[in-house]
Amino acid sequence: MKIVVIGCTHAGTAAIVNCAKLYPDAKITVYERNDTISFLSCGIALYVAGIIKDPKGLFYSSPEKLAELGVSTKMSHDVVSVDISEKKLKVHNLKSKEEFEDTFDKLIVTTGSWPILPKVDGSTLENILISKNYYHSNTIIEKSQKANNIVVIGAGYIGVELVEAFEMNNKKVTLIDSQDRILSKYLDKEFTDKAEKALSDHAIKLALSETVIRFEGVDGKVSKVITNKGQYEADLVILSIGFKPSTELFKGQLEMLGNGAIVVDEYMHTSKEDIYAAGDSCAVKYNPIEKQEYIPLATNAVRMGTLVARNLVKPTTKYMGTQGTSGIKIYDYNIASTGLTENSAKTYGIDVKTVMVEDNYRPEFMPTYDLAQLKVVYEKDSRRILGAQIVSKADLTQSINTMSVCIQNKMTIDELAFVDFFFQPHYNKPWNLLNLAGLSAE
Repeated sequence: MKIVVIGCTHAGTAAIVNCAKLYPDAKITVYERNDTISFLSCGIALYVAGIIKDPKGLFYSSPEKLAELGVSTKMSHDVVSVDISEKKLKVHNLKSKEEFEDTFDKLIVTTGSWPILPKVDGSTLENILISKNYYHSNTIIEKSQKANNIVVIGAGYIGVELVEAFEMNNKKVTLIDSQDRILSKYLDKEFTDKAEKALSDHAIKLALSETVIRFEGVDGKVSKVITNKGQYEADLVILSIGFKPSTELFKGQLEMLGNGAIVVDEYMHTSKEDIYAAGDSCAVKYNPIEKQEYIPLATNAVRMGTLVARNLVKPTTKYMGTQGTSGIKIYDYNIASTGLTENSAKTYGIDVKTVMVEDNYRPEFMPTYDLAQLKVVYEKDSRRILGAQIVSKADLTQSINTMSVCIQNKMTIDELAFVDFFFQPHYNKPWNLLNLAGLSAE
């Protein structure tokens, strides 16, 4: 069996390693256009802030490790075309400039995603950067050392983490987003208000409900960011608007969502036989709405890549779907969320109710205790739990992993009230916060 894998970050690495173990007689070839693999881009902000000193720890595999498994890893090789019906592809060696063809019995598409770039005047000026891979992180660090005014465009996780990192390095920082709140995809206003105050308290300027209309420069380098409401001095601009699937090779050949995300079934099969896909190039089953959505997360990618390997020869293990569970630390606040927010439920037209619990996470007789805020979103009629969010200075984020399981198993808010959780004064109260949410629901 001849297996070809295109792309080798989270999903690709997981698929390759597991295929090598499950099918020792298979010939596995991976094509990767970069010269590094398996980079944890979620660590870029920690690297920029100086919290991580050695970036080598952000790589969890290498071509050498894959070679030990018998995998032929072709680095700096760009796949320029794929003919699915003929089961062949054309490859360009970026170093030697040679082009050649290869064939496959099974094709695994793990081409990932790429940052969305704004189509506005001045976007090609120097010092306007993106944040995705190892080389981007090094360039950001190098350029930021000489910059005084840094503007980050896009207030999702990457943008928020980067502005904190730059502020920690004593830079003057502005965060721009066209939405009226930061992290609006993940959190409701009660939570983003706290996060925004934490950023503002550290002198980070928030330019929300503003859309970038152009960049201006001097001597070919960016100097200003112009929005529909103002202008901001900038020696350095980081674009973190979002991501789009890198699936141009397969347009017209595979079923996709409107944004180009490849549609896969519960066994990671695409719409064509012997073609599998995983990670940021794919749509995923989003359990709260039971439909396909585009949710590019490393956790989704490694699960899907592992499942591709297990299901490559015959269907064995179903994908359980995702809740889009994620977390972030913003200064002293530990924040996590899963599933639908109250706001996103409205955009899907789902009639929901919510319950908010604010309580000290452990007994007041303890020497210290912190206030925690938990919100649970549930469907009005069925009372099925659809989402949850938590914020606290104590790290209670693992409770959101528990809520993810509740959503996946279609539990109701009433069942949550009486789930068996342990009590120990160092960690919690006799009624766990999650129990309290269930008990407090109308």
